[in-house]
This record gives sequence, structure tokens and C-alpha cells, in this order.
Amino acid sequence: MSFDLESLSEATSGAIGSLVSTTILYPLDTCKSKYQAEVRSHGQRRYRYLSDVLWEAIKSNQVLSLYQGLGTKNLQSFVSQFLYFYGYSYFKKLYLAKTGAKSIGTKANLLLAAAAGACNAILTQPLDTASSRMQTSAFGKSKGLFTTLTEGSWSDAFDGLGVSLLLTSNPAIQYTVFDQLKQNLLKGNQNKTEQGSSPVVLSAFTAFVLGAISKSIATILTYPAIRCKVMIQAAHDDETKDNRPKVRRTVPGVVHSIWRREGIPGFFKGLQAQILKTVLSSALLLMIKEKITSTTWVLILAARRYLFLTRHRLKSS
Repeated sequence: MSFDLESLSEATSGAIGSLVSTTILYPLDTCKSKYQAEVRSHGQRRYRYLSDVLWEAIKSNQVLSLYQGLGTKNLQSFVSQFLYFYGYSYFKKLYLAKTGAKSIGTKANLLLAAAAGACNAILTQPLDTASSRMQTSAFGKSKGLFTTLTEGSWSDAFDGLGVSLLLTSNPAIQYTVFDQLKQNLLKGNQNKTEQGSSPVVLSAFTAFVLGAISKSIATILTYPAIRCKVMIQAAHDDETKDNRPKVRRTVPGVVHSIWRREGIPGFFKGLQAQILKTVLSSALLLMIKEKITSTTWVLILAARRYLFLTRHRLKSS
């Protein structure tokens, strides 16, 4: 099967959007991850509020440590989103080609999005684990990517893979809701779009709103699993070992720990911070993606034409 240029365009624009949104919101992401990773009874909490993490960085003159692991996170984010958007777009086109349908229903969309997410999770899990450990390390104590990945066994690099596979339902829900809302808004325009022309796009504001709505729904439905994943992947360096109990890096282990120390509310600790970060991140990602999709498509077509002409000249000479 030939290389899918439209899927490549979707993947490239999605990856660029993810890179920009991740960089802009990274300090918030670091505070959120450290807040979520702490598991204590209410009277012993180090961080009572999300802002306590920020104040700790300021008081210890470690503000720049809010960016610890940014390079790894950007690499993971770029690769992850590229693989996801390429797989998601490719699977949709393949489904339409095989079934002859003109549109994709909600159930099929969920399955295709989950399949793309599963492939992405397996391939990028080591980078995801490393970025989480670097973020949740004590301020100023974060290690490099290679050291972080090699300080344990190879299987440790895949900590949280099971939860990551479960959480493929998150982007599946998000992008299904987003696509369905987008299709309804652009239904009239999509009928007028000719094959090979620039894809129909949303306005920046509309993409932002739809991205926020779709991500909010997905985050609320999957949050307990999100917190378990953060705790499984969190760093347990020398400073934090003395200040908090070590949690077994298994789903039953973290579930038992949350239940025993925090009760049912513990499964939703940090939900507001998660929604704030993920909604802003996803809304920015989708907004940027929608605005650069047309440009990316034109550049890819231009590059294909240039390569074709160059190859033709070489054959002629």
C-alpha cells in the first residue's frame, strides 16, 4: 500500500501542535505531576494545593527545575502525537476504503482511535516513563534521559504500560467527540471539498472550544487510571523516600495505597489540575493543528513534486 500523504500531513501538524502546547504548559504539567504523585493521609500531605508545588520551587530557588525533563517530554510528545495522528488518519482512510462507507460511525471511530493509541503507547512507553520520573524527581535532582532509562531493569522502562493501554480510551473518546462535533459543524463545507485540495479546517476559536469540551469529557471519565499511572511512573529518589511511603509500581499496589490513605476522594486528587492542564494542552494542540494543516499539506505536496521532478531529471541525464 502506498505511503499516505494525507495521513502524513495530519501526523506532522498534530505533532507540531503537541510540541508547542507541551512547551507552553510544561511548568503547570510539572506541578500537576508532583502533586498527583504524592500519596499521604490528609494530615501529612506535603502539598495541600497545586500552588504549594510552585511555591516550593520558588522558595528553594529552583524555578528553572519546573522545566526539568522538558527535552524528553517534547521528544515523547512529538513522537507520540505523530504516531497517533498518522495511525488514526491512516486507519480511518483504510476503514472507509474497505467498507465503502462515506462516514465513520461513533463505535468504529472509537475502535480506530483506540487501535492507533495502543500502537502509540507500546512504541513510546519508555519515553513516557522517563519523562514522568524526571518531572517528579526532587527539584534540582532530575537525571538525564539515558541515566533515567538505564538505572533500573529494561522492564522498568515500561512501568505503567498496562495503564497506558487502558488509557488509550482517553484520546479515543477525545478525538471521537472532537471529530463528531467537527463533522457536524463542517458538514456543508465538506461536501464541497474536492479530492486533493486543502482539507477543510475549523477556525482557531472553534477548534479551541471543541478541543476543550472533548478533552474535559475524556479526562473526567478516565481520571482514576491517570492518577494511578502517574504514581506508578513517579520517581522515588533519596529525598522523597524519607518523606513519603514507597508505593508498589503495580496497579493493585497504587489502588490499595490510595484507598488506604486517602479513600475514594484520593482517586480524584488533582482532577482540577489535570483538567486545567490537559484541556488547555489539547485545545491548543487541536487549534494549532487545524491552523497549520493546510500549510503542511501544501508543503508536503510541494516536496513530493520536487522529489518527482528531481528523480525525473536524474533518469533523463
